[in-house]
Amino acid sequence: MATTVRETRSDTAPASLRLPGILLGVGLGGFVDGILLHQLLQWHHMLTSTDHDRIGVRYYDPKSVSGLEMNTVWDGVFHTVCWLAVLSGLAVLYARVTTHRRRVWTSRVLWGWILAGWGLFNLVEGLLDHQILGIHHVRGGSYQVWWDVAFLVLGALLVAGGLLLGRGGRSFDPAAPGGVRAGRLA
Repeated sequence: MATTVRETRSDTAPASLRLPGILLGVGLGGFVDGILLHQLLQWHHMLTSTDHDRIGVRYYDPKSVSGLEMNTVWDGVFHTVCWLAVLSGLAVLYARVTTHRRRVWTSRVLWGWILAGWGLFNLVEGLLDHQILGIHHVRGGSYQVWWDVAFLVLGALLVAGGLLLGRGGRSFDPAAPGGVRAGRLA
């Protein structure tokens, strides 16, 4: 007798939305940072604070053509990493869900993990690039420490808000009748 996917899945735990949600949140959060802060507001680029960094990266003045070119290249590397995170998140999500896709995309659990991933991006990027390496800041100048702190606080709020949003949701089990089951954040 042949075993179907549905029969096999009923014996295992439902596929978690945590990993695809976090990957999507990291990528989308990075895109918001890159598009809003790097391109539209032009507050910083990837290497705009390397004249004061902690690792000795050569300074590329974003007000000169050659400096802006180099910063633009590194912004492109940053956006490539964001794109790969989104692509990976979509691939993992698709691999885990083959039925009831609408329920997944409207799931509080998935969107909770996406917000948590965005917050995780802010926390890691804010601590690593702004504080530890010092290669750029949210907005340079006399109040840069406050902008950097606000970025970290926003990250913490996104993580907390995402966890709270997802906590009230129902995890997704494609093998369950109707595709959902009562439960915790999965």
